[in-house]
Amino acid sequence: MRPVQRPKGFKLFLHRCKEQRALLIMSLPFLIWLFIFRYVPLYGWTMAFQDFKPARPILEQTWAGFKHFEFLFSNPRFLEVMRNTIAMSFINLVLGFVTAIGLAILLNELRNLSFKRIVQTISYMPHFLSWVVAASIVSYALSMENGIVNIVLVNIGILSEPVLWLGKAEYFWGIIGASDVWKNVGWNSIIYLAAIAMIDTEQYEAAEMDGATRIQRIWYITLPAMKPVIIILLIMNMGYILDSGFEAQYLLMNPMNMDYAENLDIFVLRYGISMGNFSLATAAGIFKTVVSFIFLFSANYIAKRLGQARLF
Repeated sequence: MRPVQRPKGFKLFLHRCKEQRALLIMSLPFLIWLFIFRYVPLYGWTMAFQDFKPARPILEQTWAGFKHFEFLFSNPRFLEVMRNTIAMSFINLVLGFVTAIGLAILLNELRNLSFKRIVQTISYMPHFLSWVVAASIVSYALSMENGIVNIVLVNIGILSEPVLWLGKAEYFWGIIGASDVWKNVGWNSIIYLAAIAMIDTEQYEAAEMDGATRIQRIWYITLPAMKPVIIILLIMNMGYILDSGFEAQYLLMNPMNMDYAENLDIFVLRYGISMGNFSLATAAGIFKTVVSFIFLFSANYIAKRLGQARLF
């Protein structure tokens, strides 16, 4: 009996496409959307190398080489903006991960289901508020007159007098980090709760019979099971390291904290789009995309070298 010849190379590719044709057909609308709305607009990147004038066709613009990139990297304000962007992204990343993982573990340990659902609902609700409403709540909570933060801190003796929190620039990064946690911690904890739900309950029962404490069960069962999800989300978030947000900073920013509040997106709005300098705005966007790619691929490569879960 002659052995069955398995297809190789391009024939193997066609064979697998035939086997998975249903999945390929279902993914086709997404690929079309991706091409039209994500790849076709990339031709606009040519504006970064032109002195773009909106009234002219894009191929009849005056070419300017790397002039806008040189202006961007030699601008002292841009370096301050990069400092603010990276600092706020790092704070949001660390606080977001730690608080979401902590909340998911605490919710998983709750045995009273009614109380658990109440806590989940309360923690999810701020996520559905727009930043316009959320920023108003934060501003009111931090106000010197009747602000809940000042009232509590003065009454328990931490502060001797109310502080104008949004008037002190050095507090702005912390305010943004705390506001982001308040708004998104419940929502961000959902995926970790899903990861915890996949853990075999027999592992907890066996550990309990062996006398493991609750802390030991969390440390040796829950956290290791969550590790692949944590690493994948960390890699994905590294791709947004220059995306520290826009609405929160823009709405809470004022002339007193602007030196620490202005990030890359606000810089693009103020010095690019608002002043009609679309070429500068595009150059900043290209820089942001390139840096995001570098961080994403570097994080994925490090995870691969360490033998951990990775995106590709």
